[in-house]
Amino acid sequence: MLSRLASRALRPHAVAAGLTASAAAGAGAALCNDDCIPSLSYGWPQDGALSSFDHAAIRRGFQVYRQVCSSCHSIQYISFRNFVGVTHDEAGAKKLAEEFEVTDAQPNDDGEMFERPAKLFDRYPGPYRNEAEGRAANGGALPPDLSLMTKARHGGIDYVFALLTGYADSPAGKDLLPGLYYNPYFAGGAIAMPPPLMDGQVEYEDGTPATVTQMAKDVSQFLAWCAEPEHDERKKFGVKAVTVLALGIGITAYYKRLRWAPVKTRKITYME
Repeated sequence: MLSRLASRALRPHAVAAGLTASAAAGAGAALCNDDCIPSLSYGWPQDGALSSFDHAAIRRGFQVYRQVCSSCHSIQYISFRNFVGVTHDEAGAKKLAEEFEVTDAQPNDDGEMFERPAKLFDRYPGPYRNEAEGRAANGGALPPDLSLMTKARHGGIDYVFALLTGYADSPAGKDLLPGLYYNPYFAGGAIAMPPPLMDGQVEYEDGTPATVTQMAKDVSQFLAWCAEPEHDERKKFGVKAVTVLALGIGITAYYKRLRWAPVKTRKITYME
């Protein structure tokens, strides 16, 4: 009788242990079936709750993007005004914008569309006028826009950095089609983009050595900023909001005690 009761008592624990083991086995099987290596967590200056972007790295990253990445990839959700106070001052951002010609949104007096120098409110122009031109220039493949790339990929900024630095010779037994390159961090391990970075490819204005790792780090932080240009301001606002809420709670607590103190401390005496 006692053994029967003990077996019934242990049965739920055995079922729970079995489910846990099955879940662990399933997770392991899923990882074994992945067709790419997950990127590591490298730790970035902006990861802390009260931390901001490294603006020097963003400036260097923009230089890498402009000289290397912009020939194929766009950042269509970034306007020139977003650079003000981050990579350029206002005069520098205006000068940068004037280097590009954009089609005005409104026709001229003759009803014809015309081109003009870009202004701060214009979006940063991409390398192609439309999707068809982009596909025609890349053998049918359209290079993705990079504005939200760190949000669109699992791993975020860590994935971008790992991808840029992860090119290697393909292992034995893995044959690649012509025009593909081996990168274990890319899904399937075969990527059409050739290694974009080489040591000394960019000459940084601040004198930082332009190694592959340094350029990958800088452009990864630049793309993370592109995905969240309001990042620093949002955290500043959060600090202000928490401070105001804390003061409000303190004042409310004091007022509550002040108003209720006479009621809670009163003494009622009943007389016959």
